Amino acid sequence: MVFLFQDLKNLYGVAKDKYKEFGVNTDLALNELKQISLSIHCWQGDDVGGFERPESVITGGGILSTGNYPGKARTIKELQMDLTKALSLIPGNQRVNLHASYGDFKRKFIDRNAIKPEHFQNWIDWAKEKKLGLDFNSTLFSHPKADSGYTLSSKSSEIRNFWIEHVQKCREISAEIGRQLNNPVIHNLWIPDGSKDIPVDRAGHRDLLKNSLDQIFDQKLNPEYMKDSLEGKLFGIGSEAFVVGSHDFYLSYAVKNNLMLTLDTGHFHPTESVADKLTAILPFLNGIMLHISRGVRWDSDHVVILNDDLMHLSEEIIRCKNREKIYLGLDFFDASINRLGAWVIGARSTLKSLLNALLQPLELLKEYEENNQLFQRLAYLEEIKSLPFGAVWEYYCYKHNVPVGKDWIKSVEEYERETLVNRT
Repeated sequence: MVFLFQDLKNLYGVAKDKYKEFGVNTDLALNELKQISLSIHCWQGDDVGGFERPESVITGGGILSTGNYPGKARTIKELQMDLTKALSLIPGNQRVNLHASYGDFKRKFIDRNAIKPEHFQNWIDWAKEKKLGLDFNSTLFSHPKADSGYTLSSKSSEIRNFWIEHVQKCREISAEIGRQLNNPVIHNLWIPDGSKDIPVDRAGHRDLLKNSLDQIFDQKLNPEYMKDSLEGKLFGIGSEAFVVGSHDFYLSYAVKNNLMLTLDTGHFHPTESVADKLTAILPFLNGIMLHISRGVRWDSDHVVILNDDLMHLSEEIIRCKNREKIYLGLDFFDASINRLGAWVIGARSTLKSLLNALLQPLELLKEYEENNQLFQRLAYLEEIKSLPFGAVWEYYCYKHNVPVGKDWIKSVEEYERETLVNRT
């Protein structure tokens, strides 16, 4: 280990000098990266199943995880164990993102309009022990009252009121979690509402959604403990022709009501740039929550990898003003591979992209741009691509006591042999 450290230190020294030639201080970049937290989504660990129904019956449309790789977490304890292991392989200080269906219901069925903070005390205590922040999501899918395809915009007042009560409870739970952890919780609201084929009354459903949201946000909660964010989508399973809570709808509502907006990187047309949206809408919003996923054709929730889309997104996060108003979370689920490994791939890839953006000579590039030296700007952007980024990343991992390079893969393989294969 001493030899490894000396090796890494020497390589880092070389990289540091190379970046210095471009006016980049790698030590400062690493310190900035340390200040950024990712909200790691719990639902990758059990295929978006949750723990509210003892018989593990999933009903109601709106979401789907495919695959049956062995080792799925079956209890809160197992999920927390898996999250703890995954977090031990990800450098930095992260958070955990919960869905309302992941409460500790003691194997009793508690319907969603009756959940309380006590059902999440297990998670609060665990987060305190692990020194983690938590975020929270209302769960408006996989439920009989979501079977019609409409929840907060349903034309049935009974169904609509049920889901209004659910979201109200979730906001109260979020505030209590934030109070106990002394760390504000972002409460995110996504609904699956929409139509598989061409609707006639789009306006009717959107009027109902606006009315439901007005009732929900009529209750004012302490912003020191919780923040509200709304998440739109282009289309989804069963809502290919019409999504009630579209990007345009929620952007307008968030601006008018001083709320945050969630941008899921898989919820837009493949030719749209989510990176470009950041500086277009951030000046008008209370904040942006990013749910980072990877869209492949029409499916939005593939494991995040270090691709051009992710790199462009991170560059805009680092370059834009008011970066402190942007919050980062992961949102993908893949049951066809080792679930814990998927977490780590996504998180490490996202952190790599952020570090790469922090290592760009931003002030110099801006200067070239201001002086209309566009050849120099492009040339530098190309030259920095071949700088020894990997050495800086590996040094960062070592300094945070997580496996360097590919060593983390062996750790996941050992965990699978010793723990996951024993689950049936």
